[in-house]
Amino acid sequence: MGTPSFAVPSLRAIAAEKEFDVVLVVTGPDKPRRGKHSEPEPTAVKSAALALGLPVYETDDVEDPLFEEKVASCRADIMVVAAFRILPPSVYTKARLGSFNLHASLLPAYRGAAPINWAIIRGERETGVTTFFLQERVDTGNIILKEKTSIGPEEHAFGLAERLSCIGAGAVVESLRLIASGNAAVSAQDDARATKAPKLTRENTRIVWSRPVSSLHDFIRGLALKPAAWTTFEGKTMKIFRARLIEHSGTWAGNPGTVLIDGNRFFVSGSDGWIEVLSLQLEGKKTMDAAEFLRGFRQTGEPLVLL
Repeated sequence: MGTPSFAVPSLRAIAAEKEFDVVLVVTGPDKPRRGKHSEPEPTAVKSAALALGLPVYETDDVEDPLFEEKVASCRADIMVVAAFRILPPSVYTKARLGSFNLHASLLPAYRGAAPINWAIIRGERETGVTTFFLQERVDTGNIILKEKTSIGPEEHAFGLAERLSCIGAGAVVESLRLIASGNAAVSAQDDARATKAPKLTRENTRIVWSRPVSSLHDFIRGLALKPAAWTTFEGKTMKIFRARLIEHSGTWAGNPGTVLIDGNRFFVSGSDGWIEVLSLQLEGKKTMDAAEFLRGFRQTGEPLVLL
């Protein structure tokens, strides 16, 4: 069970193993495309499953009794979940040997909807994936295995997600083997060490320029490319996709959010220095690098401040 591209490597890895028989792939429904005559867009998992010749079932309601009946009719030994909805016990208990989830953090750290993003935002230098058996409390089940990896100092959320999806595929296959052989030595999570990775919203993705520049750098790369960290520039929303820490010879303004334009370079002050904006999108405009943005920008002479 899965929907986005993060789950695709796991599906492909399972399907490639002769010892496993995928009896059903569950995913979300097709999404409408823009344009009146456009065909709906299948999920990444549906596209991968169809390419592999696997049966697909689509649902947007995991509480639907028909969905429960469909899952029960498969008589599956194991259910694998990766980036899907929160399942009720009436569904995940249908697998004979249990149901497990692939989570993109080293549990119990970063329980929640956005573990990859929050690990980078909070300046972590290490993360990984965890497989664990499902239970009623979300992301709290007994751990089957973990795989660790470092986070690069310039790594962005979208790149880390791609790496973790591939690492996760290996963890999923190994977990299946352990369960099938009866050798899965599970361990309970320590709730006292748990941290949260809440859903990303308009409110918690807004840049607060009064933070130190190292924190601003982590925040921006932790939200790239979607949903993207944002601020306001001359009354319009500005998404910032890429930035870098910089030592600039100019005098630090001391006022967080102050913009400094130096030729074709775009700097903004945090609480303790400058950060250089490299890639952005102003409301109503296309994504562009800073130099391209500045070519079309006319400075009035008034101090500019991002809010």
